[in-house]
Amino acid sequence: MRIVQLRRNRMVQLLMGLAALSLVIYFLYTIPKGKVNMKHLNRYFADSFKMQKVEPPEFVSGMGNFEPKVEEKTGPGEGGKPHVLRDDQQNDVQESEQAYGMNMVCSDEISLDRTIPDTRPDDVHNEGWSVLMRTVHSVINRTPPQYLEEVLLVDDFSDKENLKGELENYIERWDGKVRLIRNTEREGLIRTRSRGAREARGEVIVFLDAHCEVNVNWLPPLLSPIAENRRVDCIEVFEWGMLYKENELPARELKYRKHKSMPYRSPTHAGGLFAINREYFLSLGGYDEGLLVWGGENFELSFKIWQCGGQILWVPCSHVGHVYRGFMPYNFGKLSQKKKGPLITINYKRVIETWFDDKYKEFFYTREPLARLLDHGDISEQLDFKRRKRCKSFAWFMENVAYDVLDKFPELPPNIHWGELRNVATSQCLDTMGHAPPNLMATSHCHGYGNNQLIRLNAKGQLGVGERCIEVDRQGIKLTFCRVGTVDGPWQYDEKSKTLLHRVLKKCMALHPQTHILSLMPCDFINAYQQWQFVQISPRW
Repeated sequence: MRIVQLRRNRMVQLLMGLAALSLVIYFLYTIPKGKVNMKHLNRYFADSFKMQKVEPPEFVSGMGNFEPKVEEKTGPGEGGKPHVLRDDQQNDVQESEQAYGMNMVCSDEISLDRTIPDTRPDDVHNEGWSVLMRTVHSVINRTPPQYLEEVLLVDDFSDKENLKGELENYIERWDGKVRLIRNTEREGLIRTRSRGAREARGEVIVFLDAHCEVNVNWLPPLLSPIAENRRVDCIEVFEWGMLYKENELPARELKYRKHKSMPYRSPTHAGGLFAINREYFLSLGGYDEGLLVWGGENFELSFKIWQCGGQILWVPCSHVGHVYRGFMPYNFGKLSQKKKGPLITINYKRVIETWFDDKYKEFFYTREPLARLLDHGDISEQLDFKRRKRCKSFAWFMENVAYDVLDKFPELPPNIHWGELRNVATSQCLDTMGHAPPNLMATSHCHGYGNNQLIRLNAKGQLGVGERCIEVDRQGIKLTFCRVGTVDGPWQYDEKSKTLLHRVLKKCMALHPQTHILSLMPCDFINAYQQWQFVQISPRW
């Protein structure tokens, strides 16, 4: 097994926030009291690391120095095995999923201290009670105690009764190891995390969502790279609509790894689960607090770290389980009233306008043309930070860090046409109908908000909706997964005849007059059911 050598006088502190989207956890090494003047913090870190030699992890046979003895247990969910509920519990399951976005009935029957399988390589706002507490229990049970200073819960103005007095009483069992602070109004995930980082009392913070379960020996491998270099964020790639993507490890990174368990560089991180030196995080300005609620903060921090002299590492030996909600069981409330339009896209635009070069900004606006109409707020502070820190360009980031992004997500040709694609005969719009690919497209009432009716045709003939493409087979016109690494397609639009030609099959997109099924038909330039019009839209946000 792997062995990680860390000095014992470095302690770790954990904070957990009941944030608007999820509860957040942080870990911290504590800075030795009395040794550091905050005005000379950078000098302190430089001297400190010179004085204290940090041994890198060693690959050894047998058990490592942080490997615990695993106790075998029996019961619901033990060993990470599925727990099947009775048929008469299904109504309660549906009720809990509506309230929390996850199956709390099943979670409540599983021990907070359950055992889980070792999955390492062989080489809060309104969080569900048992899911939240299992996160805390697993952290305390599976973290070397000499590195755990505290767990800090940051409540983002929750209104669930069991997250009030009951929570305060429950955490007393840990004799101050678990601490709780509360926001006096709803702040959202991003600002709640930033508050937690400011209130933290140590050197390294580990952010965890409130619905997690850490695995065996999860922490020491995370801390080791940071002990060697504090400008490390320990935790994938993106496409031009700013959707987070996972990718194979490039050959360039593979050649530096002697073992599968070694950390490797990553252009971005998912956002919910990562470790970072606290003072380094704050020296970066933390999260941009102009980002509202949640969304885009992982990209903002990733670009800031890489372009301003830091690095992000994936740590294969640190495994944390995460529960994904089926849907968001709450709204953004008053926070959503501060901006007009989709908050997540506004956040993305703010990140793009701060960290992208002009060339790369255009790829985002090609994918999300309505984003040009959104107000992303004042970013003068962020741009001034880039100048003061002499941060590198986004072109440097793409060439040296995210060099493999273009293999799967090439530079986008400009849109020739975009907007609603209206059928002339019916005045209805081409629509995905909310279906996931592969699925038949249809037409419906034009609603004017874009989304599933926002169609783009680029200069190379690709017809797209969001990250998906529009193709054709024997069943008809379909929403499909785009071919990886391509940006071209078979479509050609004639503005004079208003027809949409499939250049390979030499037929035109048509709507059946009776069945309203979409298909390809021999082109008839005077048939209104084969005529389509692109209409650019300005949503009524």
